[in-house]
Amino acid sequence: MSEVKKIATRESYGNALAELGAKYPELVVLDADLAAATKTGIFKKAFPDRHIDCGIAECNMVGIAAGLAATGKIPFVSSFAMFAAGRAFEQIRNSVGYPQLNVKIGATHAGISVGEDGATHQCNEDIALMRTIPGMVVINPADDVEAKAAVKAAIEHVGPVYIRFGRLAVPVINDTPEYKFEIGKGVVLREGKDVTIIATGLCVSESLAAAELLAKDGIQAKVINIHTIKPLDEELIVHAAEETGKVFTVEEHSIIGGLGSAVCDCLSEKAPTKVVKIGINDVYGESGPAVELVKKYGLNSEGIYKKIKENL
Repeated sequence: MSEVKKIATRESYGNALAELGAKYPELVVLDADLAAATKTGIFKKAFPDRHIDCGIAECNMVGIAAGLAATGKIPFVSSFAMFAAGRAFEQIRNSVGYPQLNVKIGATHAGISVGEDGATHQCNEDIALMRTIPGMVVINPADDVEAKAAVKAAIEHVGPVYIRFGRLAVPVINDTPEYKFEIGKGVVLREGKDVTIIATGLCVSESLAAAELLAKDGIQAKVINIHTIKPLDEELIVHAAEETGKVFTVEEHSIIGGLGSAVCDCLSEKAPTKVVKIGINDVYGESGPAVELVKKYGLNSEGIYKKIKENL
C-alpha cells in the first residue's frame, strides 16, 4: 500500500498564490518579514513587483492592505495566526471589517501544531476572534487540495476573508474527482448512523481515522468536514444531528469560540442535541514536537476515538 501524501497547508497557500497570480493581476501579497515561513516567498519569486514586505509591523500591514483594497486591488496579508488575528485584531476589525473592504488574511502556523515555538506562537483563539467580526468569512482547510481551493474562492469572494493554515504536514484526503469546494458548504466524508463527528482543519483526517477505529467496535460514525466556520453550513449540521442524535466537534483550537461553539449555537436553536467539544480545553499550549503535541492534547485519531467512546 502506497504511503499517503502529506503536505503542510502553508505550502499550499504559497503555491496557490503563485499559481493564481497570472490569472488575477490585481492580486497583491503582503507579508510581515515572514515570507519564508508563510511561503509567500513563492509568490514573491514569481511576481516581485506585487509582493510587499512590511517588516515586523502587522498592524501597519493591514492598514496598507485596506488602502490597496480601496483602489481595487485584492490584497492578501500574511503572517502567523497569532500575529495576523491577535496583534492586528483592531486594524482588521476597524480598517477592514467595518468598511467591508476586499482584504484577505492568510494566517499560517495556527494551533498547537506550530510545535517547538511554544505557547506564545500557538494561536488557539484566532477562529473565535475572527468569527466575531461582522461579515468576515472564516475558512480552515483540511489539506492541500482544500487549501488551494480556499485561496481561489477567497479571491473570487468580494469582502473580507480569513483563512487558517498550518505548519505541520497533513494527509491529502480531498484529491478525488468529485471534490468540490464552496464557501459555506460542509462536506460529508463518511456516512454513519450512530454518531456524527464534525471536524475542521488538521483534525479532519484524524477524525476519519478515528471513525475507522469506532467501526471496529461496531459504531458507525458520520464524518463531516466543516472547512468554512463562518458562514456555517447549518442545514447539513442540523440534518446530521437529527439523523444520529449525538454530535462531537473536533478542532485544533480552543473549545471556546471555535467550531464547537458555532455548532452549539446552531443546534441549541434549531435542533437541541448533546454536543461534546474536542479541542484545546482552556489551556495554553507548550513547546514540543508537533506530532507529540497533537497526541498529548488528544487530537490524534486515538485521542478522538477514546473521547468519543467515553461519552457514548
